[in-house]
Amino acid sequence: MCNFRSCAFCVVLITRLLLPGLAFSQKDTVRIGKNKEVLVFPVIAKSIETGWSFGAASAVTFHISKADTATRTSNMQGIALYSLKKQFITAINGAEYFRKERFVLNEQLSYSSFPDKFWGLGKYAPDSAVEPYNFKQYYIYLHLLRKLSKGLYLGTLFELQKVFDVGYKPGGLFDQENIAGRYGYLVAGLGLSFTYDNRNNAFAPDKGNFAQIYFDHFDKYLGSQYVYTNVVVDLRRFIKIYHKQVLALQAYGFADFGDEIPLRSLASLGGSGSMRGFYQGRYRDRDMLVFQGEYRIPVRNRFGVVAFANTGDVGHSLSDFSIPDFKFSFGGGLRYAINKSERLNLRLDYGTSFTGNSGLYFQLGEAF
Repeated sequence: MCNFRSCAFCVVLITRLLLPGLAFSQKDTVRIGKNKEVLVFPVIAKSIETGWSFGAASAVTFHISKADTATRTSNMQGIALYSLKKQFITAINGAEYFRKERFVLNEQLSYSSFPDKFWGLGKYAPDSAVEPYNFKQYYIYLHLLRKLSKGLYLGTLFELQKVFDVGYKPGGLFDQENIAGRYGYLVAGLGLSFTYDNRNNAFAPDKGNFAQIYFDHFDKYLGSQYVYTNVVVDLRRFIKIYHKQVLALQAYGFADFGDEIPLRSLASLGGSGSMRGFYQGRYRDRDMLVFQGEYRIPVRNRFGVVAFANTGDVGHSLSDFSIPDFKFSFGGGLRYAINKSERLNLRLDYGTSFTGNSGLYFQLGEAF
């Protein structure tokens, strides 16, 4: 959820809230009633992009139906961060599993105001081309899935993105490459999804598969200023190897179709969940392919370690991809279970690449 790229130092302080009316659980969290648990913890971080950042994060786990113990645990996570460079981000992510998982609702709501970096479009954008820019953004993502049969879902989704107060270098890369949306924009889209999901846990599965394809069409009848279609394919597999050690694999494809694709709807390579070690958005274009693998090893009590490797690239079209051009990154990390029963982990990952890109990430939950 929070991503401190190229982080030089990161400290996380975890506290349990004991409010009137709450009964303290000896397991992992503060328990509210019989089927809800909440964690709240302050966050202090320092990174190259943000300097010192201060804020708070929280995670709530619950069962919508107390009697339906076979249904996976629902969860909601929130974070708010403010840096000494006057950067601010607040976000809520959630996944609610209704009785017998007949319906599943995923949502993301966020507001952000912070500077970013842009290297231009394409897989050959050089490091020296970097230009700073800043923006503010509201983002809404709602995805409702209806169970068709065991593990198989049909879904509908809604996405809205409002980008405003964009500041960039006049006559620089944004103007030279005629980047759509550089003056700010609003886009809204509706889509359909097909999902197969038999993972045994919502946070850190140790067996099962996840396969999803969705089509999201942005059009003027929804108030969108740009007309285009986004297609995403996400394939994951989790294999228990030995003594709770897990091999996690993912193949991810992203493609945009349309005459103009606004800036922050372009494929964006890098970040805490994909191609760790690359600045999020280090490479941007219409399409993207990423393959990643992670080996997860429990060590003792609440602690674990991981090793991961990633490869991927962006392209202007699917025919633009070439294996010799693919980027690579690899690294490792630490895990601390803040909720052992639900397998909810804090993770600290360091990723690097052969090209000198590197980053340290603090995150609530696994990369995928």
